[in-house]
Amino acid sequence: MLYSMVIVFAGAYANDNVIVTPELTVEEWFQKLDHAKEIKTKLHFYLHDAIRGNNPTVWKVAGSKNSSTSPTYFGDVLMIDDLLTSGPEANSEIVGRAQGIIGLADLQDVALHESVNIVFTEGKYKGSTITTLGRNPVFNQVRELPIVGGTGVFRMARGIIVTTTHTSDPAVSVFKYTLYVYHYSL
Repeated sequence: MLYSMVIVFAGAYANDNVIVTPELTVEEWFQKLDHAKEIKTKLHFYLHDAIRGNNPTVWKVAGSKNSSTSPTYFGDVLMIDDLLTSGPEANSEIVGRAQGIIGLADLQDVALHESVNIVFTEGKYKGSTITTLGRNPVFNQVRELPIVGGTGVFRMARGIIVTTTHTSDPAVSVFKYTLYVYHYSL
């Protein structure tokens, strides 16, 4: 397979050859996939997790009868619709949203089970998504999350997300996300 490197830092795109032709139906795209080349893209942005305040982006939607007494909040289920930006400041260029469901899934440590879509709402990848599904031990300095799929430019994506905590505050935490994504270009 041929590989090319597409690097994205803080919303600045370094290569224009990754656009999946929007005129193609998924069936047409799939039929041409044998002739596509696999490429890798590196993306970098910040996730703003607003837990409290006037506009929270994290809402608890369920919990077990023991969640409130558990030191790890085991059993709580949360929905998120977090802002993604090119820089750590909330007024940085908007990249998209992180939308999905998170469950606190460890009796011993604070660790999340995440099913989250990264939805690109601006820029070159607008309308495309990347999907992650996995375990996020939030107090580890560096965490890895698997990329299990995507849509649009990122159809059939795979790869890894490396995340670290940039800032943590009772109202809003900011996480640095670096994605290493394999996907296809026709």
